[in-house]
Amino acid sequence: MTGPTDTGTSEATVHLLSSLADIDRDTWDGLANPGWRLGNGGHLERIGGEAAKHPLNHHLKTGDFESDSNRLAADPDSRSQAEGAPGIGAATSTATRSAPPPRAFNPFLSHDFLWSLEEAGCATPQTGWASCHLVLDGADGLPDGILPCYMKSHSQGEYVFDHGWADAFERAGGRYYPKLQSSVPFTPATAPKLLVRPGPGEDTRRRALAAGIKAATSRFGASSAHLTFLEEEEADLLAAEGFLHRTDQQFHWFNDGYASFDDFLASLASRKRKTIRRERRDAASSDLTITWVTGADITEDHWDAFYSFYMDTGSRKWGQPYLNRLFFSLIGERMAERILLVFAYRGDEPIAGALNFIGSDTLYGRNWGTLDPQPFLHFEVCYYQAIDYAIANGLARVEAGAQGPHKLARGYRPVTTHSAHWIVHKGFRDAVANFLTHEREAVEEENVALEALTPFKKG
Repeated sequence: MTGPTDTGTSEATVHLLSSLADIDRDTWDGLANPGWRLGNGGHLERIGGEAAKHPLNHHLKTGDFESDSNRLAADPDSRSQAEGAPGIGAATSTATRSAPPPRAFNPFLSHDFLWSLEEAGCATPQTGWASCHLVLDGADGLPDGILPCYMKSHSQGEYVFDHGWADAFERAGGRYYPKLQSSVPFTPATAPKLLVRPGPGEDTRRRALAAGIKAATSRFGASSAHLTFLEEEEADLLAAEGFLHRTDQQFHWFNDGYASFDDFLASLASRKRKTIRRERRDAASSDLTITWVTGADITEDHWDAFYSFYMDTGSRKWGQPYLNRLFFSLIGERMAERILLVFAYRGDEPIAGALNFIGSDTLYGRNWGTLDPQPFLHFEVCYYQAIDYAIANGLARVEAGAQGPHKLARGYRPVTTHSAHWIVHKGFRDAVANFLTHEREAVEEENVALEALTPFKKG
């Protein structure tokens, strides 16, 4: 597919991939996370720098926590300082350009993560996630940009809900599916989607990808294209290209240079501080041991236990969970250094667990479950342990996933998330645009109100 660039005087060529098997891993990762490289097992390396100097390769070893203080029992100095979407060509070059200063590394954009979803059978045409990734061809024969994209036959696993849009369009006689979806399947975490080679002309390349997804929408007879959990800068660029801007809400924890969990607690109002201490004490009152497991210490036994937790939570809340057992083995093999499992044990028996992914400056909380519910155990395993880990490893923030105003009282702040939507039918687009104007105002007002309710000391 070709289309004019922002100058209107030249054309950019975009081709499509029907599988991540059709693009070289290093080529993808060089655009998805420029300046970073994932080594064996997910060891994170700075391209052009010494990997050992990066703090994310100095994270704490697996260790147990004392139930009364939730601190490492080990010596703190023991750190290891649309179905059948056609593919039109493939990009396989492993050549590299000069390394740019890196932006933050995001594990969900990596080839290892996305290919594991596809190879395991979680994100495939059979599950309604047909790979339709856009690749922007560069003048030197190397890709200049990529846009992760899927042809969808439903709206499951996205976390930016458009079921009402689909229902309204189809009741009016339209056909909402297939649609194009640029997102990380089953992962409500903010990440850039217009992944282009850094340097002069970046915005031109981003606009070429935006034009490419518009063209793909028309070519495949899709009703719309949706780019979700964008960075705000991307949402603004896409709005200037005619996409509709949508906002929503999540809750993130921010590290204000805290030296310890107690240091974080000192920033809270006295009553809130006492509540959190009581919740942590009560969560550990059943003779539980909390353990961090990461890197080479993660075994198939850990994944067996975690999968039983995941299936129990998913079956109770959503019916059919999206991820299968093979997926966890694949990410464990490929990305173990980017994974933190938090397990709660009673004796030698794991009774609860949470799965987190480690970026260069962010800890991403993903899934959790327990077969033996205990008071406040969810808060401890998912939220407080994530804060402990972020502080111990110098991470800037914790993204705790979708939903959850209950996170507010635990020190997580409301943040605005962004998405962009291209709708082909003008009348339908106008109706959605009107709705989004009011929705954005409501989200902004709610976030202002919720910020006033955070547990931090006022003034």
